[in-house]
Amino acid sequence: QVLLVESGGGLVQAGGSLRLSCAVSGRAVSILDMGWFRQAPGKEREFVSGLPWRGGTQYYADSVRGRFTIFRDNAENTLYLRMNSLKPEDTAIYYCAAVESVGSSWHPSLMDYWGQGTQVTVSS
Repeated sequence: QVLLVESGGGLVQAGGSLRLSCAVSGRAVSILDMGWFRQAPGKEREFVSGLPWRGGTQYYADSVRGRFTIFRDNAENTLYLRMNSLKPEDTAIYYCAAVESVGSSWHPSLMDYWGQGTQVTVSS
C-alpha cells in the first residue's frame, strides 16, 4: 500500500514562498507518476503540477507556471513543490497524489493514491 504524507503548508504573505513535501512509503517515488493538486473552499480539486517517474517534462497549471517548481528526491523518497511569488488566490488545501502511470491526463479522478492534504493560506 502506498502512503503519502504532506507537510510544509502554512500562512504566508503575498509574494512569499513555501516548500511543500510529500513523503512516500510503500513504493519508490522513482517509479510513480506524482502530482500536486489543490482545492479551495467551494471549488473543485484542481491540478497544480505533475512529474512523471521517467523524469523529463514537468507539467504545470497555467496559473502557477513560472512560480512553482515540482521536483523529487529519490534518496529521500519524497516529492516537493517549491512555491514562489505566492498570491492570495493560491490559498487552498494542497494534496499530493500518485498513480502507476498517469497516461495522457492529470485529472484528479485518475490518481490512485492521495495524501491527507496541507493547508496553504496566502494573506494579501
